[in-house]
Amino acid sequence: MTIKRLDHVNIQTTQLDKLIAWYEDILGLKSGWRPNFPFGGAWMYAGDYPVVHLVEVERDDAVGSEAYLKLEHFAFSATDEDAFKTLLEERGIEYRCGEPPKAGIRQYNVFDPDGNHIHIDFEI
Repeated sequence: MTIKRLDHVNIQTTQLDKLIAWYEDILGLKSGWRPNFPFGGAWMYAGDYPVVHLVEVERDDAVGSEAYLKLEHFAFSATDEDAFKTLLEERGIEYRCGEPPKAGIRQYNVFDPDGNHIHIDFEI
């Protein structure tokens, strides 16, 4: 077996509409086709790929290992850094920006309305 790429990230939320709007407005993802699951949610697409799966939950019922998840962030590579920076500033979205040594990228660290850490990487 050979891993080809990360397929998607699955996020539970009690604020489905708010997260859909944030991922569309701030990251430019689009809500698209999703199987007819017996629970609410949305698949957020980057082009043809549903890269973020949002799952609607009624309450934060983390009771097992999911209460102590170790995922610190997920990341996307992107183009048009100037437009993204302008969008963040126009929307009043707080961010941290950094350049890992010798990596050739600039990272914008943001948090969605549920507090999930995401960084957007731009080649420099």
